[in-house]
Amino acid sequence: MARDIKLGWNADALNKAYRQGLMAATINMSRERCPYRGDVVIAAWEAGWEDGRQVIVDRAAEADILGRIA
Repeated sequence: MARDIKLGWNADALNKAYRQGLMAATINMSRERCPYRGDVVIAAWEAGWEDGRQVIVDRAAEADILGRIA
């Protein structure tokens, strides 16, 4: 696995940070509560958080549309 020795991250760490950011957003955790340090890992976590937020918005819109049909 490729690893950047100076920065201390690898692809697995970035994937984990992304998944944790995604979960954090889906449980309404504030974006400011990112547990990571280091620009690259923080960016991965925030990308997951933003995607998780979008999932929430999409589901709410879908539920609204379905509610109007019924």
